[in-house]
Amino acid sequence: MANKLVRNEQRKLSATYFNGAALAVMGVGGFTLIVAIAQSAQPAPAAFVVVVSCMWARASLHWPARRLLKGLEE
Repeated sequence: MANKLVRNEQRKLSATYFNGAALAVMGVGGFTLIVAIAQSAQPAPAAFVVVVSCMWARASLHWPARRLLKGLEE
């Protein structure tokens, strides 16, 4: 029983790490767009590339977290 609880906690900790990294990447993407808009009326196309890249990276970090949580034992 204790081993199962330990494995579940390890999975939850790993999932939290991945999800936190995904949130940080999303924050960078959102912050980039806000700064680009604040600096000029027309943001550079590179800012949109950064935002889209961050959105993709966020999703690629979030899905492993969800898969880890599916492995929780009852």
